[in-house]
Amino acid sequence: MVDIKNWTDFINLETKKDYFKEIKNSLLSDHNSGKKIYPEPKNFLKAFEICSYANVKVVILGQDPYHTPGAANGLAFSVDKDQKIPPSLKNIFKEVKDDIGIENEIGSLSKWAKQGVLLLNSSLSVIEGMPGSHSQIGWQIFTDKAVQLIQRKKKVIFMLWGNFAKQKKHLIGDDNYILEAPHPSPFSANTGFFGCKHFSKANEILTDLDLDPIDWSLE
Repeated sequence: MVDIKNWTDFINLETKKDYFKEIKNSLLSDHNSGKKIYPEPKNFLKAFEICSYANVKVVILGQDPYHTPGAANGLAFSVDKDQKIPPSLKNIFKEVKDDIGIENEIGSLSKWAKQGVLLLNSSLSVIEGMPGSHSQIGWQIFTDKAVQLIQRKKKVIFMLWGNFAKQKKHLIGDDNYILEAPHPSPFSANTGFFGCKHFSKANEILTDLDLDPIDWSLE
């Protein structure tokens, strides 16, 4: 495997490959047929832009971007500050409050990302109103490779919420930390996401590793 230690090299390498050309072709085809795609193309790789490879301490895996107008901003579960907080994110914030006593009222998770929390969706785009519509165009090859690259750092904390995220467990080596829980969706949050205490657990691990804990408050 090529020795890659930053996202720029990773992205430059992968975007030259045939599978990534197919991603571009699929996106172009959908755009040309009048379909609205979220997030904006400039934000497809935003998770990598805000959270550098060297800085990754925690990974939260999502499935695909929000498929409603104005919601998706390139970070898994996150929305821009002026957007209504979606149900799953409301439940994430409820768990943050119950776990560590921090009450968040804005939906932008950029502050988490800047501290080393990679908020990575498995698919990095979606057609408006069609969840999962870009799950088969090649994005998962790209994001699976990103997960494999991150886990090579070792001692990274992976939060796997829901069955889809848990399917990525095989990509992660034993010398990392895996925290599992049901998805924060209203359909499953009451089955074990609430009470999982992943936010305090992550900070306990980081402290034990002599790394700065994450400030889970948002502003």
